[in-house]
Amino acid sequence: MTAFRESSPDEARLFNRTRINQLAWTLIVLLCGLVFWLVVALVNAENQRNALASKMCRDQVFKEEIDRSCLLNVKSREHWWQHLWYAMKHTTPQK
Repeated sequence: MTAFRESSPDEARLFNRTRINQLAWTLIVLLCGLVFWLVVALVNAENQRNALASKMCRDQVFKEEIDRSCLLNVKSREHWWQHLWYAMKHTTPQK
């Protein structure tokens, strides 16, 4: 058996693992999380902007003031993707 010892595989280097693949997948997951977070923030900002533009959140007592609790709960469009679509198409302020 000692004659065949050199022909057996080296178990220390049999499963050669690199960290490059793990780094790439970690970056992909982190970037996908960042994109998801930015989309959620953009949808929320567009929802509030549209509610302010259409004057949906005016205070009932003081007509020129804004009801801040309304801004947290308002749904100015039916679906979240409508906010995203509008925000992606209109990147410059309206005149």
